[in-house]
Amino acid sequence: MIIFGTRGYLYQLAILTLVCGWCGNPAAHTLRKRVTKFTLFFVPLFPFSTKFATQCTFCGGEQQIPKEQADQLLVQHTAAQQGNPYGGPQGQAGYAPNGQGQNPYQG
Repeated sequence: MIIFGTRGYLYQLAILTLVCGWCGNPAAHTLRKRVTKFTLFFVPLFPFSTKFATQCTFCGGEQQIPKEQADQLLVQHTAAQQGNPYGGPQGQAGYAPNGQGQNPYQG
């Protein structure tokens, strides 16, 4: 008896701020990679399907995108992260990344 099947893996590649195609709101979107692998005796052997999608965190709408567009979004995300190591917008008011400044909630 031979036992075979498939198994899916979901990878979160980045969190991007985009305008949603479903609700029209500028919101955070997760860039995800879904890989389906062929398994033999419950051991994943090789991938036979790879799909990319973005999902809106505001409305939950998911949109599949081609690999080229996912690669382009990932390159833009890494370029933006290298410009600002703290992940937020540069010069954000009230944010002191080195612990400098006043914290009104600290006693």
